[in-house]
Amino acid sequence: MARIGYARTSTTDQNLAAQIAALRNAGCEVIREEQKSGASLEGRPQLMTILDFIHAGETLVITRIDRLARSLRDLQVIVDRLKAKGAHLVATEQPVDTSTAAGKAFFDMLGVFAEFETNLRRERQAEGIAAARKIDRAEILLRLQQGQGPSKIARDLGISRGTVYQVRKGVSE
Repeated sequence: MARIGYARTSTTDQNLAAQIAALRNAGCEVIREEQKSGASLEGRPQLMTILDFIHAGETLVITRIDRLARSLRDLQVIVDRLKAKGAHLVATEQPVDTSTAAGKAFFDMLGVFAEFETNLRRERQAEGIAAARKIDRAEILLRLQQGQGPSKIARDLGISRGTVYQVRKGVSE
């Protein structure tokens, strides 16, 4: 089956030649290349073309995972799209091959870690919201009226100066 290569650099100042050579050596007949940031899947038409048109049994070949995605979430989106089409992913410089049991296990583990990261983020957000609710705005205002500075108020109450400034700003509006 076909092996489709994908080469990416973040800027046009960087050279794609080494990636392209490695992809050709890996048996890629078609190589899509782009010089775009990998921070997001947005604005990467060559990658989207591959994901739209790859067929069952075909393999997307990259040199390293970071050429494909910079976040675990984006990597999962890509792998899920490949999986849904029955296609595989191989990295030439890393032990990644989703057509093998070990490769599938690796990506399943990534999924577990991504879910863990999402749950941690939710917990931190909930803690932040709970902490924000405990802020005694009246106490901040009283201290401001007494002439205390934002740094002292923040230090005494265990909050950020930004919070003090927000409370002060809310009063002046």
